[in-house]
This record gives sequence, C-alpha cells and structure tokens, in this order.
Amino acid sequence: MARQLIVGTRKGAFVLGRHGKEWRIERAALLGDPVSMVLGEADGALHVAQDLGHFGVKMKRSRDGGATWEDRPVPKYPPKPEGVEDLDPTRRTPVPWDLKRVWALEASPREGELWCGTIPGALFRSRDGGDSWQIVDSLWNHPGRKEWFGGGADFPGIHSVLVDPNDPDVVKIGVSCGGLWSSRDAGASWELQGVGMRAAFMPPDQALNPALQDPHRVVQCPAAPEHVWIQHHNGIFRSTDGGRTCKEIDTAQPSSFGFAVVVHLEDPATAWFVPGVKDEKRYPVDGAVVVTRTRDGAASFDVLREGLPQRHAYDVVYRHGLDIDADGATLAFGSTTGNLWLSEDQGDHWQQLSSSLPPIYCVRFAA
Repeated sequence: MARQLIVGTRKGAFVLGRHGKEWRIERAALLGDPVSMVLGEADGALHVAQDLGHFGVKMKRSRDGGATWEDRPVPKYPPKPEGVEDLDPTRRTPVPWDLKRVWALEASPREGELWCGTIPGALFRSRDGGDSWQIVDSLWNHPGRKEWFGGGADFPGIHSVLVDPNDPDVVKIGVSCGGLWSSRDAGASWELQGVGMRAAFMPPDQALNPALQDPHRVVQCPAAPEHVWIQHHNGIFRSTDGGRTCKEIDTAQPSSFGFAVVVHLEDPATAWFVPGVKDEKRYPVDGAVVVTRTRDGAASFDVLREGLPQRHAYDVVYRHGLDIDADGATLAFGSTTGNLWLSEDQGDHWQQLSSSLPPIYCVRFAA
C-alpha cells in the first residue's frame, strides 16, 4: 500500500500523504515551475522532470520526501551529423535533435536502472539511478523512426515505457504518433508491433499501418505482461500476446476516446479509463466526469460516477493523470482544472482531495 501520492502540475509538485483513511497535502515543492513527469522509486527517491519552456528541461531528485531537491543531469541528444535530413513526414519541418520534454519516466526491476521517453521521440536509459543518461541509439537511428510524426504535440514523443517485471531486457514503448514498439534485448534491437490498431485520421489505405498509429497511453499487467491495454486516439485496444496483435474494443460507454488507462496489477482483465468527447472537443461527455471500468476483459463496462461531478464539469485527464496503487483497490486521477480525486474501492466511490491545484499533468503513487 502506497504512503504517498505525487502530483505534477503546471505550477509545481505536490506530495500527499496517507494518514489513516485520510489523504492530505504534506508538501508543495518547486512552486511556479511546470512539472511534466514524476516518479517515486521503491527506495523512497522522488524524481521530477520540469518543462521550463525558454529555460529548457530540468530534472531533480529528492531523498527526503520532497523537502529538498538536487539537480540531476538531463538526457542529451547526439549532435546532428552534417547533411542529415530529419523531417516530420506530415509537416515537412525539421525534427530537433534536442530535448523538449520528458514524457515518460519508469524504474526497471534491475537495480539503478531507469528509462526515460522524450519529445522529440527518443528513449534514454540510466544505469545509475539518473546520475547519467545514454540515448538508445538503435531506436534513434532506426529507419522506422523517420515515419513518426507530430500529433497533439508538434513532434512525435515517447509517452509510455513498459518494462517486463520478470525480464527487464523486455521493453515496450508507446509513441505518439508512431505506434507500439518492443525490444527483447534491452534496446539493442526493435520490432514494430500493434497489428490491428486503426488510425481513422489516416487515408483508408494507411489506416491499419502499425507505424502510423497514435496510442495515447499503453500499460501492461505486471502479473501477466503479455496483456496490454491501449487507450488510442481512435478508441480502446487490447492485446493478449504482448502487443503483437491488438483487438479494438467498441463496447465502452459513454465514449471510448480518452488519454488515460490503468490495469490491475494482478488481474489483466480489469482496467480503468477516463472517457471524453473527441477530437477537437476534449471534455467529459455531457459535462459529467465518469470513470469506466471493465472486469471481464472488455466484454462489459461499468460507468462509475459516485463522488464525481455530474453537471457542468469540463475536466480533461491527461495520459499520465490516472494511476493505481499496488493494492489494486486505490486509484487517483487529476484534471486540467486542478481537481484531484481518489477511490479506495476500485472506483465504486470517489472522494475529492483537492479542487484548487494548478492544472495536473501526472499522478503517481509512491512507496
């Protein structure tokens, strides 16, 4: 059971602590600065990535629950070779070879190993707990990367990194807009997966091209990593073979569009989503915030409303704005309007932890 909930927002990081059955904000840190990603490690270390715009990306680490922070190195791209053309295939604009945002940060079962996904689409690995970062050249130099293109962000980015808890050499990534990729040798080589995903925004003859898919978020069940859930731009997809093939789920109501998904840590048939109205609208259906849950592998869905606003609510939940604790019962999600909710019964009932935080980018439970 987690003791802390770490919330990254447009104006800082907030650490909430559990006191019996009550959760409350214990610390507000790095106030005024956007925090795009947070990670709490098993040893108690907290990592944050800051997106400071004109001043670039910064990374910090705390070993005392967020009371103090030390600057850490940021991932660095290699120099761009002279004469190399690297263009977004849709906009025909140059893809920069420098860090714009840290969009994923995950710990590996291997001690000291961290993975970092960025915009533009690069993957970095640290073997010393974030004291240094190395770009995964095999992916950055892969010819398939040249097909990735900007979607909601100006440039493609890696937002999901899945490390197999049983074999840390098996790593998957979700790319917007670039599909689902997998490595079985710790990033030495890569395989494009996701056959069956459908991109309705592409011409009909390209809609099923795995390289052109826009997964918004990709998660795997830790107890059964071959079970993968995908919240895609065009709906919900599920894979039972590690992501190689995917089946579209069209039974979720009130909508299958959204950004966030989590899966139960032991039951691969149980997953949660926060739906909305697509494409350019992006607000809760009928102005009512709901969470949808399946417990039978998407054969059916529950629509969970208790404790959530059901009138004139226009909260958007970003792809990292929903998380589940290791106990399998406690969930939390935060929205662009600064609302933060928590459930301790798998989503049947929700309590509002705050209504006045800055816009929330990410929510993570920590030990």
